[in-house]
Amino acid sequence: MSFPEIRPRRLRQSLAVRNLVRETSLEARHLVLPMFVREGLNEAVPISSMPGVVQHSMESLRRAAVEAAETGVGGVMLFGVPATRDAIGSGADDPNGILNLAAAALVEEVGDALVVQTDLCLDEFTDHGHCGVLAADGSVDNDATLQRYVSMALAQARAGSRLLGLSGMMDGQVAAIRQGLDREGFTDTLLLGYAAKYASAFYGPFREAVDSQLQGDRRTYQLDPGNRREGLREALIDEAEGADIVMVKPAMGFLDVLREVRDAVHIPVWAYQISGEYAMIEAAAANGWIDREAAVLESLLSIRRAGADAVLTYWATEAAQWLRD
Repeated sequence: MSFPEIRPRRLRQSLAVRNLVRETSLEARHLVLPMFVREGLNEAVPISSMPGVVQHSMESLRRAAVEAAETGVGGVMLFGVPATRDAIGSGADDPNGILNLAAAALVEEVGDALVVQTDLCLDEFTDHGHCGVLAADGSVDNDATLQRYVSMALAQARAGSRLLGLSGMMDGQVAAIRQGLDREGFTDTLLLGYAAKYASAFYGPFREAVDSQLQGDRRTYQLDPGNRREGLREALIDEAEGADIVMVKPAMGFLDVLREVRDAVHIPVWAYQISGEYAMIEAAAANGWIDREAAVLESLLSIRRAGADAVLTYWATEAAQWLRD
């Protein structure tokens, strides 16, 4: 038999062969675990729209971070949920604010085993829920917000955060924060620029997780989901301004943008598998419609295949355990 002469299936004939020729790997070190810590809690509180995810107390946060470190996860990204909020997000740069206290606690607990990271955005701390301070007409004031971001960055760096996740999508945020940190001697603090962050419909469960006070939307500063080139442009700007890493968010709905960003920049590219993406898979698995473990790992592998050097995912610890086993 001479037909067919080309037989690609030879490379799929056994598990051993498939493992040998696999192009993309998924390892625990590629995963970052987002974690929510809420001021005033004595024990963890489940988030109803994100099965398996909780708002942590300080004690449960420490335990979860230790577990993540033991599985080999690459890092944890902290989000703070304060007890009180105001128009300028005063709790964000308060040394005794929940996010800064949590960062210091985790640096002490697991800082030698993984990278402790903090979200740098005002939305969790403002009483209006926007990512910046508001002008008199109710719009987000870009340049006034940058001043708050620099103050927040310094507070997080002083708390020991190794990497700051600049998620606010203000113009010039990377340059302003880099300059502010460098002036104060924090030249080694890493900056993750959320460059291509889209105004997605899939953030809903996250709003519950941080008890968001948002009214309206964030379409004047987050990207239009229809814009591919604009996402690439934002990533190039962040790289030029001094970002150490850039982010594409969400991940699964924007794999095309992720691929183009990876091909264009010369620094690491991360992607965030967001709350709605998590919730969809959990809901389908709970209904018996898909194999949960297989679907989770396939989703993470697809994000890696599209170009992500690391993935923020709420499954980080569990996935790392599966990969180890």
